[in-house]
Amino acid sequence: MELFIFAPFHARPGQDTGVESALRKIIARTRQEPGCVSIHAFRSIRDARLFYIHARWVDETAFDHHVHQPHTVQFVDEVQPLIDHELDTTRANLIE
Repeated sequence: MELFIFAPFHARPGQDTGVESALRKIIARTRQEPGCVSIHAFRSIRDARLFYIHARWVDETAFDHHVHQPHTVQFVDEVQPLIDHELDTTRANLIE
């Protein structure tokens, strides 16, 4: 069953450029993974420090594989000190 991922990233003051840069790198690399259907990064209009990732994966196994990729581990290490909260990734299925 297709898996949808929602992940917010709220930058610490003065760290929004770093968060955006980290997101741009991970998005480009992730799009090349075989199980990735689509992935996009967004920046809030009302809070310039708030970013989101929305991704679609063929299934949960494909996403689990993604989580352990070197570029994903590097992204987490890079972005964690730039955000003001714990990483929060929501896994969801589409309601039709």
